[in-house]
Amino acid sequence: MEIAALAAAGALLLAAGTALGRFTARRSEKNLDLGTPVERATFLTLHAASLAAPPLRAGLTEDTARKAARRLRSLLGTETLCLTDRDTVLAWDGPGAGHHKEKVMLKVAEMLGSGRSQSLHIDCADPDCPLRWAVIAPLTGEEGVLGALVAYGSRESAVLVRAATEVARWVSVQLELAELDRSRTRIVEAEIRALRAQISPHFIFNSLAAIASFVRTDPERARELLLEFADFTRYSFRRHGDFTELADELRCIEQYLALAGARFGERLKVTLQIAPEVLPVALPFLCLQPLVENAVKHGLEDSREDCRITLAAQDAGAEAIVTIEDDGVGMDPDRLRRILAGQEPTASGIGLSNVDERLRQVYGDDYGMVIETGIGAGMKITVRIPKYRAGVHSSPRATS
Repeated sequence: MEIAALAAAGALLLAAGTALGRFTARRSEKNLDLGTPVERATFLTLHAASLAAPPLRAGLTEDTARKAARRLRSLLGTETLCLTDRDTVLAWDGPGAGHHKEKVMLKVAEMLGSGRSQSLHIDCADPDCPLRWAVIAPLTGEEGVLGALVAYGSRESAVLVRAATEVARWVSVQLELAELDRSRTRIVEAEIRALRAQISPHFIFNSLAAIASFVRTDPERARELLLEFADFTRYSFRRHGDFTELADELRCIEQYLALAGARFGERLKVTLQIAPEVLPVALPFLCLQPLVENAVKHGLEDSREDCRITLAAQDAGAEAIVTIEDDGVGMDPDRLRRILAGQEPTASGIGLSNVDERLRQVYGDDYGMVIETGIGAGMKITVRIPKYRAGVHSSPRATS
């Protein structure tokens, strides 16, 4: 909850600063009127913070520190500002680097032990050097103190102590959000690995057995199925990008259904209704194929009757609506709720909870799956995919 509150505050700060930047770009300095001196100072502070935030959201590195240091120095109004990690100086903005930069890590090492801000007088033999006093404030993250923000001034100032400490806390929030982003990425990657693991070895064995059965009787079809199998596994186990285009996901589904058709023959009937307008829409990788696999499992493997699977992708303005429907054995709605809540083994519903969770993580809770089912009534899954969402874009195709 604390991280969420800090994230909200950071987002508000960034939005306010961005609005200020756009406002100042439209008006000249001569006509600019931001109210009282206090109001002007507030706006300028928000603007400087908004410019420093994006680099910090990528973590604490030499490149991000260099990009943020100048903005943070402007924010504090100090002669010099320095950012470090636990071992070295990452960025130095301002005068004094020649004779102070090498000594600063000795002072930072003392602060790392206590984890508390420190202020100290600076001994300098250069009479022209403006650096006579410094505040060293810790930059923290989930793993403790990550480094330091060092603000240099020409004289002792209690205001600088408080300001540097608060700015260091704000920087620490950005670094925590960066770690949160990395954690979210690792979670998504783990979920994709889990989906890959759920691509049933039983399905792979049966596909190869079906292909082998055609080697003598219909070599050309065996060759075609083998190519479909190769393309299907290449796509399913690719290692680039969290997102893909709907056209690529549908091609993977087509290959899967071709392999399933080789096994089940006339028992599997497929209807495709695809609007060309939605083919370029980006969506999470391996988001739809597990739903079709679930339809095959409950429509054919759990029944001796024929099964019709209907896959439709429709254009709905700002969204693409994808439905996957089968007329198989269906499922008890209460059991389905337990599966989606993670209260039953994943084998009882191939990828359903995984896909639903990923959709909600990427698009928000309003975009979870809608499932209609009942015992003996088949199953219909509806997925709404926004055509445009920040951060969601398909990666360039990897070359083979």
